[in-house]
Amino acid sequence: MSSDTAAAPRPYAPPAKAQRNRLPVIDAARAIALVAMASFHTVWDLGYLRLTAENYAATRAGHMAAELIAGSFLILVGVGLVLMNGRGIRPRPTLLRLARVGGGALLVTLGTWWAFPDAYVFFGILHCIAVSSVLGLAFLFLPVLVTALAAALVLAAPYLVHAAFLDAPALLFLGLGAVTPQTNDYVPLCPWFGLVLAGIVLGRIGLPTLAGSRLGAWTPRSAPGRGIAFLGRHSLAFYLIHQPVLLAVLTGVVSVTGADPHAGLRAFRADYTKICTRTGGEPPLCRIAARCTSEALLREDLFREDGRPFTVAEQVRAHDLSQACYGVLERAQAGVATPDQKP
Repeated sequence: MSSDTAAAPRPYAPPAKAQRNRLPVIDAARAIALVAMASFHTVWDLGYLRLTAENYAATRAGHMAAELIAGSFLILVGVGLVLMNGRGIRPRPTLLRLARVGGGALLVTLGTWWAFPDAYVFFGILHCIAVSSVLGLAFLFLPVLVTALAAALVLAAPYLVHAAFLDAPALLFLGLGAVTPQTNDYVPLCPWFGLVLAGIVLGRIGLPTLAGSRLGAWTPRSAPGRGIAFLGRHSLAFYLIHQPVLLAVLTGVVSVTGADPHAGLRAFRADYTKICTRTGGEPPLCRIAARCTSEALLREDLFREDGRPFTVAEQVRAHDLSQACYGVLERAQAGVATPDQKP
């Protein structure tokens, strides 16, 4: 036995029971990730439909949550590749799974192209999973250290590689360009394929221990346990169905309740302050004028984010309110006004 063979864990060989029934604990982990994803999409939909004051999914905290959820899915993809192909690549199940995921990715592209033509999904998480599932097969039987090094390189690639030609539309799926494309879901190979490779490493090292543990032997017997395992086994169907259902339900809600009157307020104030500052105003005073203008528009039902057109009289009144607040700013700059002055 060579030293290289002794140093590298052998491919994970699942026990017969795991091959027949999978590992329910892995299905449960996938179901938890699905619930987290659906929760995030609910927050996004509420903001998109203006049912909340702002789209909290688009905040920094929201972006971090989205990345953690996507990352958990991709790590589980790597673990799943090991679990499925631990004794050797199984062509038929592998091709069937690839067809399902690839078909789902195509449906997402076509659906978002129809619904959001300016930001359709051309390489989202399903696209990344499909391509990563093919590329990952090559790493299932290499030394674990090689796969771990490859994972580190792919994760670091966006910080190490910079070239103008990588901004070409045909190469955007790599994630190595300087331009971030306008799309509702962008999960390029770099750095995300690195997490699939990390999942392969985790699976090859940890699955033998997990399969022989009480957690690995867990069999769902209660209704909630069986439901969680069922959800994890049918993750693709849930992924494809849940967002259209959420949008349909919440669209019905907003048609009854109307939008949150404060929807878009923070963005309006931020834009007002930015423009005011660019034209020479002091940032603190510009913020006063922004708050003054937005409050005045709200009082007179002239702050609208729902697309309703203004009448000529409403346009004139909104302009007068804005000018009055800007007058507050000018007087404040001259040391005359106080922050509490309103038009």
